[in-house]
Amino acid sequence: MNNGKLLIVEDDADVRLGYKILFKANYYDTCFAEDAVSAISVARKERPHLILLDLGLPAGDGFVVLERLETNTDLGKIPVIVVSARDHHANEARALQAGARAYVQKPWDDDALLDLIHQVLDGGGNF
Repeated sequence: MNNGKLLIVEDDADVRLGYKILFKANYYDTCFAEDAVSAISVARKERPHLILLDLGLPAGDGFVVLERLETNTDLGKIPVIVVSARDHHANEARALQAGARAYVQKPWDDDALLDLIHQVLDGGGNF
């Protein structure tokens, strides 16, 4: 059983490990990028079903990644969920306007995040 492939763009190794454990237990394949530059190349190579994107990244923040994804014909179709510790009051509307499907504040609730991913992959709207 496989629920799809998720690209996690996250610079914190401990957070990446947490994602890996959570998603493996819930039958998702995962691939990872640690910064804004590698996020685009990994997305091109791996063709994930969904991207989980941190905003605070080296080599350009998550907004740079959103912009690059949106301007790419193929990659712009991949839904993005921003998962960030940055102040959601200052960043949520900007992330959604830049093309993210949802904004999740760190620390996240595992069940709520899994439900959101499932909804987005099933074609739901903005959340």
